[in-house]
Amino acid sequence: MKAMILAAGRGERMRPLTDHTPKPLLDVRGKPLIVWHLERLARAGFHDVVINHAWLGGRIEAALGDGGRWGLRIRYSPEPQGGLETAGGIATALPLLGDEPFLVLNGDVWCDWPPAQAHARAQWLAADPRRLAWLLLVDNPPQHLAGDFVLQDGVPGAPGAVLDADAGRRLTFAGIGVYRPELFAGTAAGERARLAPLLRAHMDGIAIGGERHAGAWEDVGTPERLQALNAACAP
Repeated sequence: MKAMILAAGRGERMRPLTDHTPKPLLDVRGKPLIVWHLERLARAGFHDVVINHAWLGGRIEAALGDGGRWGLRIRYSPEPQGGLETAGGIATALPLLGDEPFLVLNGDVWCDWPPAQAHARAQWLAADPRRLAWLLLVDNPPQHLAGDFVLQDGVPGAPGAVLDADAGRRLTFAGIGVYRPELFAGTAAGERARLAPLLRAHMDGIAIGGERHAGAWEDVGTPERLQALNAACAP
C-alpha cells in the first residue's frame, strides 16, 4: 500500500514563518512536522510515499531526499505555483500511486492515529467496488466549530457512512483518508480541484465511509497553534 503526503500549500496563515520555509518543514519538538509523518509511516510498514509540493518545493526535496534514511522510497509530484488543491494534486499524482487504495495525509496536521490501520481500511474499500473513500473524522476544533460531515453509525468495528447532512452531529475531516483511484476518475491531472465537493458528490450512504478519532489531532495552521503544539509535546 502506498501513501501520499500533501505538502503543496503556501501556508499564508503561517507567515512570516513560511516566507522562507515550507510549512511541512516547520519544527515540532526539534523535528520537521513532515518527518513525524514519515517516521510513523515507516513504523506502520509503508515503503512507498509520494509527496506533492509547490511553494519552496525544492527545499522539501533537499531536506527529505529519496527517503532512504527512514527506510522509505519517496517520489515527488511537483505542482505549479499556487498548487492544484487537494483533489487536483492527488489526481496529478495518480501515476505514482498505482491502481490500489492508498492513504493520504495532510502534511500540516498532527495526529496520533496509527497509520497501520490504513491497511484494513484499504481492504474495506476493496471489498465493494461502490466504496470510494474512507475518512478520519475528529471533534470540531475551536477554529472550525461548524464541522464538515455527519458520521452515521454503522456496524460496530466497521466504518459508518459519511454524509453531507443537516441532521446529526457534524464532525471535522481530519485531513487523513484512504481513497480508491476511481474517486478521481473525473478529475483532470494538472488542473485545480478541491476534495470536499468531490466527496460530497458521492455521499449516497455507500461510497464514503469513515470513523471518529478520539485521540490527539491538531491542524497546525497558525503560528499560535504551532507554538501550542510544541508546548503540548514538550517532555
